[in-house]
Amino acid sequence: QVQLVESGGGLVQAGGSLRLSCAASGRAFTSYTMGWFRQAPGKEREFVATIRGGGTYYGDSVKGRFTISRDNAQNTVYLQMNSLKPEDAAVYYCAASSSAYSNSRYTYPRSYDYWGQGTQVTVSS
Repeated sequence: QVQLVESGGGLVQAGGSLRLSCAASGRAFTSYTMGWFRQAPGKEREFVATIRGGGTYYGDSVKGRFTISRDNAQNTVYLQMNSLKPEDAAVYYCAASSSAYSNSRYTYPRSYDYWGQGTQVTVSS
């Protein structure tokens, strides 16, 4: 069992930056693939990024602007978001997967076993 708590969301101007954090409690954090998703009002949950071991994988809309990282000693995963755009505004969710998949499978929410409650990111134009 893993509990996930996101933090770091807020209001930022377009072009600005935010860093989201996801603190995990429970056992064997290093064995989980961690991901970030986002969901805007009226839209489906969208894959943002995932990290497994030292490897990372990003959604096309955030490549080159967002960076996912993890600190296994702190049981925390981060999402550094730069050059934010109004279309990045959403609730951002952290997720953990206990299964081993190819990178493309991690773009699906159903590939994850645990979810945080989300943190709101608002980007003003």
